[in-house]
This record gives sequence, C-alpha cells and structure tokens, in this order.
Amino acid sequence: MTVVSRRALLGGIGLGGLAAVSGGWAPFGAARAQAAGTVNLYTARHYDTDEAIYTNFTRATGIRVNRIEADADKLMERMRAEGANSPADIFIAVDAGRIWRAQEAGLLQPLRSAVLEAAIPANLREPAGHWFGLSKRVRVIAYDKARVAPADIATYASLADPKWKGKLLMRSSTNIYNQSMVGAMIAHNGEAATEAWVKAMVANFARPPRGGDTDQLRGIAAGEGEIAVVNHYYYANLAASTKPEDQALVAKVSLAFPEQGANMRGVLANITGAGIARHSPNRANAVRFLEYLATAEAQSIFAEGNNEYPIVQTARLSPVLSRFGEFREDTIDAAVFARNNEAALKLTDRAGWR
Repeated sequence: MTVVSRRALLGGIGLGGLAAVSGGWAPFGAARAQAAGTVNLYTARHYDTDEAIYTNFTRATGIRVNRIEADADKLMERMRAEGANSPADIFIAVDAGRIWRAQEAGLLQPLRSAVLEAAIPANLREPAGHWFGLSKRVRVIAYDKARVAPADIATYASLADPKWKGKLLMRSSTNIYNQSMVGAMIAHNGEAATEAWVKAMVANFARPPRGGDTDQLRGIAAGEGEIAVVNHYYYANLAASTKPEDQALVAKVSLAFPEQGANMRGVLANITGAGIARHSPNRANAVRFLEYLATAEAQSIFAEGNNEYPIVQTARLSPVLSRFGEFREDTIDAAVFARNNEAALKLTDRAGWR
C-alpha cells in the first residue's frame, strides 16, 4: 500500500472508510457483512513483510484479513468516533505505552486464551488479557566504534556521566519509545532519581533532540555525537542493507546492550502488542488471528522481516540478530512501564528534555 492510500484511509473518521484487503479494496461496511470469513485489523505496523503473515493465515484458515494502517493515535481516535459501530476486531500498536492507552480508553476487551498465555511470558502481556506482546524491540546504546569503549556505556545510568557532555544524541522525549524507557526507570529507581538522571543526560546532549532513531545513528556516523539510544532494529535493518551508505554507517557504528553484568537487570525490551477491539464483530476470528501470531511461523516472519526479536523461543532469528548474540533482558512488566508513560512525559518536561 502506498503512502498516499494510507493517508486516504484516514480522510473520514466515521463509517465509510476503506480497508486494505488481500486481493483488493473493499468498503469496511461490506467487510462487516461478510463477518463469518473476515478479521479487521487496525494496525500501526507498516512493514511490507507482514504481508506473509496475512497470506499464511488466510491460506490456513480461509479467513480474509482486512486492515487499516495508520499512526496508533489516529486509529484510536477513529475507534472512539465509530463507537459500537466500529468494524475493528484487533488493534495493533508498536509500543506498550500506546496499547496501554487504548486499554485505558476502553477500546479493548479482555481475552483468556490458554494458547497465548502459554506462548507469551507473563511480563509481556496485560494481566487481564487486554493485550499481548507479539515481538520485542530492545532499547540499546549505539556508539562510535573509534571513540567509545563499550565498557563505558555498560548501563543506562552511564548516559548521565559528564564525560559524555556534548556527545549524546537523542530523539524527542515525546517519542513513545523514550517515554517507555523513562517509565521503566521510574519503576526501578523512583521519580526523584530518574529526574536527576534525565537532567544529567540533557546536560550531555550534543544538539537539541530531533529526528528518529535512524537519524541518531546517522548523527554518530557523521561525527555529530558519539553515543545515542535507539531501538535495536533500526541498526539491524541498516546492517542487513546492501546500500553502500548503510554499510558505511555500520562500519563506523556499533551497538551495546546495557545492564548485562552480574546482578544487573538486563536491557529494556518493549513490544509490538495487540488486543481485541471492544466492539469486535468477528471475535472468534480475532482470537484465531491472535493465536496464530503466537505461532513459531508467524513469529519467525516478525523476526526476519523487520529484525525484531520473537517472543516465542522456537521462532527463528534473522541472520543479523543471530550475529548480535544472547543478552540478559529486563523482566519488568510491560504494563508497568506503559502505565508510567504519562508520568515520564511530565518528568522529562520538567527536566528540560523536549
């Protein structure tokens, strides 16, 4: 689906929107009438490789997959406007914080599934079953290979060390990934200590926050800074690229997985998560789809398609992730740092991180 068609989908918030479906375009009203054989996704994922998941699910079940792809906040706005008439069966977000917001807004319903509860660790799903983690994105520290020793960035706390003054690159604190990271720090260390940490990081910024995670990596390669915090897959996708400019970046920049020492808590793992929409017209099909997403087949597509870490242990890793090796992972409950997102945003604002 092109960028233009994705935007066109959001032109109307109420009924009458269109859904991208395997095999062509169809009004969502028609999709609702064909309830026995469809499942309707409202998804913030926009990766072409996910097409294989939809195709394989339809081939295995006969259930047609309709979808709208857009920013999670816009999808939630649409679901609220549609109310009980919403055709949405499943909502998918790419961060625990956003799917928590959908739950808080009353847009999701709980699900008890022995399949999902057996496949997905308890800390990566909402306790009452409002949402389930589908893949993991790890918040790591990128660094200039020529100027930085990995031992000097072994913890998130090290980002506040004055030695990095004028050398730390960050995207905005309004970014949900950073809010979740700060939310996890609040859970571990409390608000006062976390605010002190954030203030010290702000003092180390090489420039005002801007751009996305890939921009921080490019900033390191261009000499604008020496370290940055990014989700692992932005780097992994560059490492898998055959473009000369991407390979030149990877030659200069590497990743450190913080919190790996003895008695350390492990690197923070955020999630892509999904839940069943409150007014799902095809609930049985929605359950089947979610349970399919927890299979080794679907998990391997997640992992290989966008270099995300699978949640199911038997799923394949992408070749790039295999080269990263094993690491210790923070076992903090995703629901905990998701709940802390609002407090995190207020804290970063007070600390001067815009």
